[in-house]
Amino acid sequence: MPPIESSLLVLILWAVIGYGLGSVAFGMVTAKVMGLGNLREIGSGNIGATNVLRTGNKKAAALTVLLDGGKGAVAVLLARLISGEDAAQIAGLMAFIGHCFPIWLGFRGGKGVATFLGILLALIWPVGVACCLTWLVTALLSRISSMAAITAASSSTLWMLVLGDGRSLLLGLALTLLVLLRHASNIQRLRAGTEPKIGQK
Repeated sequence: MPPIESSLLVLILWAVIGYGLGSVAFGMVTAKVMGLGNLREIGSGNIGATNVLRTGNKKAAALTVLLDGGKGAVAVLLARLISGEDAAQIAGLMAFIGHCFPIWLGFRGGKGVATFLGILLALIWPVGVACCLTWLVTALLSRISSMAAITAASSSTLWMLVLGDGRSLLLGLALTLLVLLRHASNIQRLRAGTEPKIGQK
């Protein structure tokens, strides 16, 4: 953890801002704007890019990845610029929680992979790049999005130890645990051999 230098009020403010940014469901917004229907009624019903891809629209899925990753990165970068590293980590964590548990959707959000990667890219960009490459290689080899997400999240601690300075390790562990918890049902399907491939409707 970085030294706590901001006041409690400032940290609470960034927690609220981070949550607000993270809770914007860009997958649902993108699907609606592009006329793809209600994501809650498509595929898994999830609001993330993998489910957007099940509509068959690759551009919409790519846009969702960028926007969901971007909101995590923006939360971190804004908080760091204005208040410092402690605020950046709080904002990043809350952006992830906002994506997974948005109040506007009855706390039923996405699984947070793109947001997780966006936070890491903004927090420690070499770690973020390493995790993105881990996701990409695993996705290409397995053709299973959840497998790529689980592998990238699980590898983040190793990448932080190798490429980071230790100040973000606790946050990284917390985010990794949350990603794994959000993928509990996927892990069960992976073990059963029933997890769908990328792009499968």
